[in-house]
Amino acid sequence: MPADLLAGLTAAEARDRLESDGYNELPRERRSTPLRVALEVLREPMFALLVAAAAVYALIGEAGESLLLVGFATVSISIAIVQRARSERALEALRGLASPRALVIRDGARQRIPGREVVRGDLLVLSEGDRVPADGVIVAGGHLEVDESLLTGESLPVPKSPANGDKSRLSGGSLVIRGNGLALVTATGSASAIGVIGRSLATLTPEQPRLQQETRRLVLAFGIAAVVACTLAVLVYGFVRGAWLDAVLGGIALGMALLPEEFPLVLAVFMVMGAWRLSRSRVLTRRAAVIETLGAATVLCTDKTGTLTRNLMSVAVLDAMGETWDPHLPASRIAESAALSTLLEHAALASDEHHVDPMERALDGLWTLVRPGSRNGELLREYPLRPERLAVTRVWRQGAQLVVAAKGAPEAIARLCRLDAAAAAAQDARVRELAGRGMRVLAVARAVAQEPLPDAPQVFAFHGLGLVAFADPLRDSVPAAVAECRAAGIRVVMITGDFPATARAIAGQAGIDGGVVVSGDELQSLDDTALARRVREAAVFARITPAQKLRIVEAFKANGEVVAMTGDGVNDAPALKAAHIGIAMGGRGTDVAREAASIVLLDDDFGSIVRGIRVGRRIYDNLRKAMGYICAIHVPIAGVALLPVLLGWPMVLTPMLIALLELIIDPACSVVLEAEPEEASVMRRPPRAPTSSLLSRALLAWSLVQGVVAFTVVAAVFAMAVRSSLSVETVRTLVFLTLVGVNFTLIFVNRTFSASLRAAFGRPNKMLWWGLGIASVVLAVVAGLPEARRFFGLGVLLPSQWLVCAMAAVTLLVGLELAKRAWQRPLEH
Repeated sequence: MPADLLAGLTAAEARDRLESDGYNELPRERRSTPLRVALEVLREPMFALLVAAAAVYALIGEAGESLLLVGFATVSISIAIVQRARSERALEALRGLASPRALVIRDGARQRIPGREVVRGDLLVLSEGDRVPADGVIVAGGHLEVDESLLTGESLPVPKSPANGDKSRLSGGSLVIRGNGLALVTATGSASAIGVIGRSLATLTPEQPRLQQETRRLVLAFGIAAVVACTLAVLVYGFVRGAWLDAVLGGIALGMALLPEEFPLVLAVFMVMGAWRLSRSRVLTRRAAVIETLGAATVLCTDKTGTLTRNLMSVAVLDAMGETWDPHLPASRIAESAALSTLLEHAALASDEHHVDPMERALDGLWTLVRPGSRNGELLREYPLRPERLAVTRVWRQGAQLVVAAKGAPEAIARLCRLDAAAAAAQDARVRELAGRGMRVLAVARAVAQEPLPDAPQVFAFHGLGLVAFADPLRDSVPAAVAECRAAGIRVVMITGDFPATARAIAGQAGIDGGVVVSGDELQSLDDTALARRVREAAVFARITPAQKLRIVEAFKANGEVVAMTGDGVNDAPALKAAHIGIAMGGRGTDVAREAASIVLLDDDFGSIVRGIRVGRRIYDNLRKAMGYICAIHVPIAGVALLPVLLGWPMVLTPMLIALLELIIDPACSVVLEAEPEEASVMRRPPRAPTSSLLSRALLAWSLVQGVVAFTVVAAVFAMAVRSSLSVETVRTLVFLTLVGVNFTLIFVNRTFSASLRAAFGRPNKMLWWGLGIASVVLAVVAGLPEARRFFGLGVLLPSQWLVCAMAAVTLLVGLELAKRAWQRPLEH
């Protein structure tokens, strides 16, 4: 390959091509520009009601009120634009994390960059498990096979080689199943083959998530009720009192009071902020729907290496047929022993020189320490790991001799060495002993070859050299995280390719019940019905192949479990896709695993999964609190708007005052309640049912209780003011400020499911106090400035009347907190 091609593009060339061709990404939905957001708000029913009220005020000559309502409409649009802009920024940051990474050569050095920044002329470094980020041609490679089913539908892998016509062409989106190589990028983004498909996909409308569908149904139900109530109120008020303009304004006010337009806003804010909060826990959300599923997980299937353990392998034991070494002995002991040095040398020869695998890195590091610079020879051929042959074999030319080195699962090496029953039993006993100490054990064998080399390594006359055992310490956070899962009603199941004794030992250290261990061979012998019964009692699965993970997931699902599954390899993708919550490893995971998963662990740590479940439960809890609060606060507002129609009292709630209330309610139910800390019991209660409704019967009933009690308090103040023969302006002010106090009370009541005044006020939430502070300043201006009072039709209250408003709020708070004791347990579930 020419040296200039091997050096790749320069940084300046890459920058120029990125500017000319654009990012390497498929066409996606247009960004929400301020104009688009404004148009969406204009289509909302609440905005239409505001405009209608402004028109009525203009007709009756109240230009100031009309302009003020237009001002409220403008503020609503501005708030929507600001919140959408924040959401877009958060989503852009998450897209940057989610973008598949690509390894390219630029300025002669390898660089890991986001896949969207790959440009024409880039030199890609491809390895097994990578998703090809753009169209290109192979310029170098060995044993390269690619899955092109995404484009062609052909399930069989396609071999690729340099300078071989169509066989050298790669399509973006295909997967490297086997081998490695270098590819020169020829087309990116919309110009690539998959870009054509992307342009057509951009026109399709995806199915709405379950939460969004449920929210829309709620809004529709409330909307229909609002239209009916609004129409009846206008007709009754108009015919009974003959004031049709006032009737229209009262009807509009009632419609605004009943419409819960906050529901879609709350859902959008919670989903975006929820994904952001999960990313802060090192959990990247790839699908918003997974946020609601996290709280329902009942089984958490995790692999061992790198997730439960640190993935920092070290050689713990060398056993060369009786001669042993461990780290307590000096490394020079290995060099002094022909058997030990031969064992270690051939284990290193059977390993990849690039040291991607932690065990291979440990082997090569120890061998380099024992015999610096001693690895020599020419690699002639590699027989890679296969599901049916769990061993790697490599053939080296060392002088005139062809040396064959193999390492792998002890039972696989035993078959290659054709051990008799006694020798196999002796090896198995030693393996069990080491595995019982939590070590991962590999066997090593040697052979001498002649050319031509065979197609399969079974032809070689191998003889065993011994065993190498590795220690991989448990992550410090794992035992506590497993205990937390147990307290939360979540079963933790370990699935590993390790020896059963190793798996049982590590499971014991982690706090996982390792009493029943199911091996891959046993699993293979079970039909689906028997496996579904078996997984009810087993928490450790050992010697499991990636293909068998899918059967385990399906077995748990058949038992009605909500399954979370971790994985990192290409073959893990079906299991990740089938699980309710697919969890891919962000560090060591392949692109295909990350794309099949719902969430990605950025640090591959089991503790991050548990933190993600905790955050997911918190998000869902707070979403339920916000929905309950919205239902509760609309009851007293609608009731006060309806009382004048039914009883002939003064019309106190004008569209302007309801719009002002909405400016307080919207931030309270979205920003304030979203920021609420988690419940103390969040990880001490069983998972919720996956089919449970966002507004459960218990929550809806509790919301109605809050709303009715709040309405009763406000109605009592309203009745007292009417009987006292106060002016309409004073009555309006008294009722409005009581409503505001009731609103503040409902915020505090809905902060937590627990019945405690201390919890209502003592839980930390900066957004709550900022929101209350800003709302108080606005109300002080509205009630204190004469000009503002005239605009809103308010009067001046006496200190005793201010005290009435405050006492109404305090009485409501104490009463609801006492009543909540009967609702606490149903609300939490």
